[in-house]
Formats: sequence, C-alpha cells, structure tokens
Amino acid sequence: MNVLVLVDHADGAVRPTALELLTLARDLPDAVVHAVWVGESPQTELLAAHGAATLHQVHVDGADAQLTASVVDALQTVITAVEPSLLLVASTFEGKEVAARLAVRAGAGVVTGAASVAVEDGQWVARKSVLAGSWDTACAATGRLAVVALAPNVVPAAPLAVPADTALVEHTVEASAAARAVTVVSRTKRPTGDRPALAEAEVVVVGGRGVDGDFSGVEELADVLGAAVGATRVATDEGWIGHEAQVGQTGVTISPRLYIGLGVSGAVHHRGGMDAAGTVVAVNNDPDAPIFEFADYGIVGDLGEVVPALVAELRARRP
Repeated sequence: MNVLVLVDHADGAVRPTALELLTLARDLPDAVVHAVWVGESPQTELLAAHGAATLHQVHVDGADAQLTASVVDALQTVITAVEPSLLLVASTFEGKEVAARLAVRAGAGVVTGAASVAVEDGQWVARKSVLAGSWDTACAATGRLAVVALAPNVVPAAPLAVPADTALVEHTVEASAAARAVTVVSRTKRPTGDRPALAEAEVVVVGGRGVDGDFSGVEELADVLGAAVGATRVATDEGWIGHEAQVGQTGVTISPRLYIGLGVSGAVHHRGGMDAAGTVVAVNNDPDAPIFEFADYGIVGDLGEVVPALVAELRARRP
C-alpha cells in the first residue's frame, strides 16, 4: 500500500511537521512510504531515518519550485508513477492550498485539520473535531486517492532505530500554465525570533483581554517553556501584539501539546483555533470564564501574581 508524504522544507531545512508525517505513515499497516521533495538538495539521510522507503526528488522546469502550483505539478507526476491511495500533507496554510489544488486535478477526497488517519472497512478515514470542539467526526474518502492534511503535533516525530534503505528517484516535470503564470520577483523573510513558529509549536502561551495590553508576562513564561506566543482577537485588534499572533477561527489554527491561556475568556471563535490542543491550562480572575468549561487545569487568580510565581517555579526546576 503506497503512501505519499509531501516533505515541506524551507532553505533546505526539513520542517518538523514533515518528520511527524513520516513517523505516522510508516506505522500504518502494510504502508510503503514514498517521500516527495520538490526542489534541490534533499536531506536523504534525515528522511531515511524517519522511514522513507523511497525519496522522490522532483525538478520543476519553467517555474519557481516553491509555488503551490509547482508543488502540485510535482505531486501529480509522482502520483502517476506510484499510484498511492493516500497522500499526507501538513495542515498549514500552504499544505491546505496544495491539498485543494491537487484534489481538483486528481478528483481526490480531502480532509484538513485531521488528528488521525486509518483504514476502516477498506477506506481511508480521517478523524477531526469541528464546531469549536463540540463534535468529533470521521471523514471517509471514497475515491481512489485520499488527501489528508494532518494538524501539527498529533504524532511525535521519532527516528527509527535503524534507518530505512532509502532509494532516490529523480523526476523532471514541465511546469503547468498555472505555475508559469506567476513570476516571483523577490522574497522577504518574515522577522522571527528564537521562539518556535506559532502554527507548529508544541507549547503555546496565549494572552487575552485579561493581560490589559501587557504581554511581558506572556513572553516571559513562553521563553521559560520554549513556547510560541499567541493572542486572542481582542488583543490583536487593540494593537497589543501583531495580527500574525492571533489564534482562532479568523487567525492561526494551532494544535500544541500544551496550551496556556493567560487572561483568555475562551470565546467560541478563539476555541475554534485551539480546540485540538492536548492539555489546556487557563489562568483567569473570572471564575465564570468559558475557558474553565473545557480547560484541563484552571487557576482563578490575578495574572500579576500567578504568572511571576509560575515563572519562578519553572526556573527553579530547571536542571
């Protein structure tokens, strides 16, 4: 059973989500894992360590290889060659666009934001929560190809004890009209600090209305935990932090293993962007805040007292 995994990478470095997908794929029953690398300089050894039986390196002629249309051209070439029944991509902005474009071309069924995927009654079935976590759904793809976008952090990336004996297969594909229609003039990297990317972080600390414009406590706690910093819509609308930090239905969707909400009420539009979090910790001075209805651990108290005490305790427990 051939399973395709799109290896997302930037500047030659494999993104953590790609290694998570490979880990999941190799553990599927009877799966033969094919990794797809679009562009130059594939990291064969790293992908072999995470279970890729075959690595398909695809060169796209006539267009920028990083364009989603080019990635779709590359995937379609590999799909024709190996005829997989399942394609796994990361449920990021780019991954979901690739999934949608490919589904139109290949007539595939698509599930995004999935928390798991398995074969049930001969069909690929992906499971996910919807409507701000109020429903758990099972979505079956009935066609020949299922395209499943997995949320980050649903599976811990883990290398094999003995790396796979990975075969490298090279393909060259002529860019489609959609890819050739775009000319990339320049690229400007978004400024980043030492914190992990919000959408992929295993730990996220979020500030809400209760921080009252002061994100210093949020950032300090995040730095102690090696976490990303997020915010509610109110906090970004007030200008306390940039809109790129907004978590929610109209912002970034996250699925960290640990979510800490500081002064977050837990409104439904925010919950829609973080309901896939593994463990939820909430600190709020309002005992009736909605976030306490679904938090695993809750602290009713003043942020100015709780956060410094929490930071001090975490630092004291550091080795």
